[in-house]
This record gives sequence, C-alpha cells and structure tokens, in this order.
Amino acid sequence: MDLLISLVINGLATGMLIFLLAAGLTLIFGLMSVLNFAHGGLFIWGAYTGVWVFQMSNSFILGIIAAISIGLLLGLVTERLIVRPVYGNHIQQILITLGFMLVLQELIKVVFGPDQKAVFPPDILAGSFIVGDIVLIKYRLFIIAIGILIFVISTIILKKSRIGLIVRAGVMDKEMIQSLGINIKLVFMLVFMVGAGLAGLSGVLHSVYSGVIYAEMGLEFSILAFIVVVIGGMGSFSGSLFAAILVGLAQAFMAYYVPALSLAVNMLLMTIVLIFRPQGLFQVKG
Repeated sequence: MDLLISLVINGLATGMLIFLLAAGLTLIFGLMSVLNFAHGGLFIWGAYTGVWVFQMSNSFILGIIAAISIGLLLGLVTERLIVRPVYGNHIQQILITLGFMLVLQELIKVVFGPDQKAVFPPDILAGSFIVGDIVLIKYRLFIIAIGILIFVISTIILKKSRIGLIVRAGVMDKEMIQSLGINIKLVFMLVFMVGAGLAGLSGVLHSVYSGVIYAEMGLEFSILAFIVVVIGGMGSFSGSLFAAILVGLAQAFMAYYVPALSLAVNMLLMTIVLIFRPQGLFQVKG
C-alpha cells in the first residue's frame, strides 16, 4: 500500500506538470485552431528565466513570476509575428512554429550557455513529510496543489466570467463576436499569451522537479503535452487534465514495474485512443 500511494503521488505530480503545459496548448487550439509547436520553446524559456531569477534572488516566488512574465512576453511575440500570418493554415502553422521552436532552443544556448544546469528546490519545499510508513515529498505535493488551483481558477474564469463567455462564444462564432463590437483579434492575442504564460510556469516548476535543465528539454516535454491534448480531446480543457493525470500515472507505474516501456506507454495510450475514439476521450472544447 505504501508503494502504491508513493507511485500515485509521483504520477499525479508528473501529470500536473504535463497538464500545465498542455492546458496552454488546449486554450490556443480550442479558441484559435492553432497548432503551436513553438510551445516547448516557451516552456524552456520559462524554465531558464525562472531558475536564473530564483538563483539570483533566492526567491522562488520571484522565479515563478519571471517565468510567467517571459512566457507572456514571448507569447505576444509569437502570436503577433509568427502565428497571425498563418491563421487558418495548419500545415504552415506546424512548419513555422516548429522552426521558431528551434530558434528559441538555440537562443537559450546563446543567452544562458549550452551546458546543463543543476536546479535545487527552495528550502521551504525541500525534504518530505513522513506519515506512518509513507514518505511524501513536499515539492511533489506543491506541484499537485498548483495544478489543481490552476484548473479551478481557469474553469471558473472560462465558465463564469464575462471574458470566459466571450472566449467560449468566439470559439463557436467569431463573426458574431466581431459584430458585437468586440475585438476578436485582441481576444485571440490574450488567450495565446495566457497559454504561453502557463507554459512558462510549467517550465520553472518542472526544472525544480527534474533537478536539471537543458535546451532540448522543451521539445521533449512538449511531445508529452501534445499526446495529452490528443488523448483528452483537441480543445477540451477538462480533457487535458484527465489525460495528463492518466499519462502521469501510467508513466509512474511503468517506470517502476517495466522501465523499458515507461516511454512507450504514452504513445500506446495515444494510439489506442486514436483507434477507438479519434476525437479524444472528452468532447472538443469541453
């Protein structure tokens, strides 16, 4: 039982990290129908910027703020200069955003250097709790709490607020929103920036979780995020959470019991879903 609880907590922590990255992709695709392969670049810039500020200031809170801020800024640049010219063309979106992803990856090496960097958790989140015979690592519990908080806040905003109503209405009928005098391009830009900010947040949280950062990790981790978006349903926010938890748990259990299949299990899950439910486990834009 102790082992089971530990594996579940590990899986939930991993799943929440993937969810924070996948949530941004889901928001961007759900409203704008944009396949943003540069998302991993935003993730890694959030990781490096957040870690740099954290290490310089010795404040993890400032590191998180810096990661979100660089995500928002790069999201603005990406939407205005890279994505806006190719709205409505998925092939061009894939090519241009993938190219920009590589540019962002190489710029990391120029600004921060090509070497891997070790990352340690802040003192307040270091160590663990012991409950009976169960060891609960503080930082993993922190990640789970952050993931739940982001999901709850985002859901409330999307379903209860005026801006959420505009976003959901824009998904269904962009022309109708424009006819009401609402600047749909501005809404698109803000949604893209929020998605990019979530990518930056995911980056800095994952850097502490993994204990090391390197330029190529953005592309590697974004693949998991795309798997989650496909499994959950393209454009489904709640589906991304469910799929991320499923992927995180599957990876945690397979890494312990069958390590050789720990990476392949995610592709297998996606393949099964695509065969039996191509639209994903949840309804699109759910």
